[in-house]
Amino acid sequence: MLHLTKVAVGCPDIETLARLQQQRWGDAPCSLTRFMPKRADELIGGSLFWIIRHRLVARQTIVSLAMVTTEWGEKCRIGFGAAPMPISPVPRRAHQGWRYLAADDAPVDTIAINDGDALPIGMVRELQSLWLM
Repeated sequence: MLHLTKVAVGCPDIETLARLQQQRWGDAPCSLTRFMPKRADELIGGSLFWIIRHRLVARQTIVSLAMVTTEWGEKCRIGFGAAPMPISPVPRRAHQGWRYLAADDAPVDTIAINDGDALPIGMVRELQSLWLM
């Protein structure tokens, strides 16, 4: 399975990303990109990992890839199965467009402590701001 990484330009956090997707696309969240990935067949069922503030912080399952005509010309529409899901943050440099991410390099979905409970999002953000996560 193959994944993509993409920068969430202008989004300070996951909640803003989810809100903007809901406003723009309603119940069919997606992302537009300039070109169709050459390895598109391998991406269906994989995830798009979002980079916010130089960290991979969320992912969305890729359910479709299709070329569509927009007011800006032809674009590749990456369709998602659901809203962004938080993951354990991983440092990542910003880049233009998207990049492939191998399944072995993909971060885990949750931030868990010893008893399996997730850390409060405020605590996660504070630890991230201190570069402790």
